[in-house]
Amino acid sequence: MKDVEKMKLDLNKEQKMIIDEVRRIVRREIAPLAAELDERGGFPDHTHKVFAENDLLNPLLPVQYGGVGVSCMMFSLILSEVARACASSALLLIAQADGTLPILHGGSQALKEKYLPRLKNDSLGLTALAATEPSAGSDLLAMETVAVRKGDTYLINGQKCFITNGAMADFFVLYAYTDPNKKAKGISAFVVEKQFAGLAYGKNENKMGMRGSINSQLFFKDLEVPAENRIGEEGEGFANLMQTLSYSRLFCASQAVGIAQGALEEAVSHAKNRVQFGKPIAALSPIQFMIADMAAAVEGARLMTLHTAALYDSGEIRKAETRAAMAKFVASDTAMKVTCDAVQVLGGYGYMKDYPVERMMRDAKLTQIYTGTNQIMRLVAGRSILGGQKESHP
Repeated sequence: MKDVEKMKLDLNKEQKMIIDEVRRIVRREIAPLAAELDERGGFPDHTHKVFAENDLLNPLLPVQYGGVGVSCMMFSLILSEVARACASSALLLIAQADGTLPILHGGSQALKEKYLPRLKNDSLGLTALAATEPSAGSDLLAMETVAVRKGDTYLINGQKCFITNGAMADFFVLYAYTDPNKKAKGISAFVVEKQFAGLAYGKNENKMGMRGSINSQLFFKDLEVPAENRIGEEGEGFANLMQTLSYSRLFCASQAVGIAQGALEEAVSHAKNRVQFGKPIAALSPIQFMIADMAAAVEGARLMTLHTAALYDSGEIRKAETRAAMAKFVASDTAMKVTCDAVQVLGGYGYMKDYPVERMMRDAKLTQIYTGTNQIMRLVAGRSILGGQKESHP
């Protein structure tokens, strides 16, 4: 087994070519439209098309289903490269992975063959993961959506909210109680297609940041789902969801590293070119201290994130799950701090929409919240480190 404790980033020729190509695509196609996408809001149609045309929309999809089959390490690097210029575009890739992994990890072979090829390299197919509800965010066991089996069909009633890609997804993975009395062991997962009877869409949210993606309300009234579309057995949905979320935390950390890196680069460029008191502000000690702290924080978050990706790739899943929670809160806190500091370095210019750091700051905030708030991530990591100890109450 690979010794990830001594990991260093040695990419082979093919991997370097992939990252170089991603960087070119981002520079040519994504970065120039990032501000416009943020201002306009809504689904990133151009990004969607560009990713599909360049085999980037679903890079984790295994080769046998028509994908590229990159490693977690490579996907992490891709996400960071995209997020340096446009966090919303990186979120599109994360949403695709979130809707793919539950099927890949828990679906029957027939279910995999039915849905995964729809996401093949040049496909425009979209997917999503639907778990969050108005009363079930950090407390996922508080979900109220229920699935009742009627012969070869499940009838599902309830609702979901904040679902990334929700109104656009051709199919998505839905979590619902099949036996509410069993709590975690009573949740099951299903693949739902856009055209299934009983599915209705609510509003797409008007957000502070990540405005170049959509988060939708979904409503289910006697939603008809074939029993063959259940992922695994009844009651296996919660474990399936937790497995997917652990990977998603790594992806969120990768996105946050990219946001922070982009903000750092903007701050450095401005400091070198902004002249005050007869010289560039880069010559001022307070600015040098800020830049040094920002750079050190970004590098630390990057190394933790890549180390976590290496753990997943080497099969050390239990250790990776704890590290993913830590990488998520470290990288997202770093992104928030670095983007705020970048705004400060740019001064009044940083507060203006003509400069990207104010957008990066708004985008960074979501990374502290989604896939599990950073407070929950600290709880997850702390319990794991302390051997499963739970919080005590007087």
